[in-house]
Amino acid sequence: MSGALRVGNGVDVHPLVPDRPLILGGVTVPSEKGIQGHSDGDVLSHAIIDALLGAADLGDIGTWFPSSRPDLEGISSQAMLEKVLELLDREGYRLVNIDATIILEAPRLSDYLPAMKRRLAETLDCDDKRISVKATTTDHLGFIGAGDGIAALATVLIER
Repeated sequence: MSGALRVGNGVDVHPLVPDRPLILGGVTVPSEKGIQGHSDGDVLSHAIIDALLGAADLGDIGTWFPSSRPDLEGISSQAMLEKVLELLDREGYRLVNIDATIILEAPRLSDYLPAMKRRLAETLDCDDKRISVKATTTDHLGFIGAGDGIAALATVLIER
């Protein structure tokens, strides 16, 4: 499979709650609500993790970082991404690119997207030109539109 290209998709959804930080792509975004989760709840990084693991046929985020493990409570999603990068490297894969979208009604994320790209590139040890991070809303539809949740989608391309 030398030179083989593989595509993976990832999705993550979490509720938003008071008194938790809003961490996206390793960047803390000022907000009245943050992400509820066993780890830091970073839906962007979680979607990327699932996409990377799926592309390499290595399971999913729950396989490697189950919420049933007390020692993983509060873990940084950037530490999780570093572990996934090690797994990919061990299997002979390298990242080609990531395209990700955050779905959130508020706060507006446009000013924070460049920092997210830089932080993800630093964690994944790649050029930030390999990473696209976008944000959109649901135009006030559903639980995300009501300000009660957040989601992220990611598609990755890896090669061996």
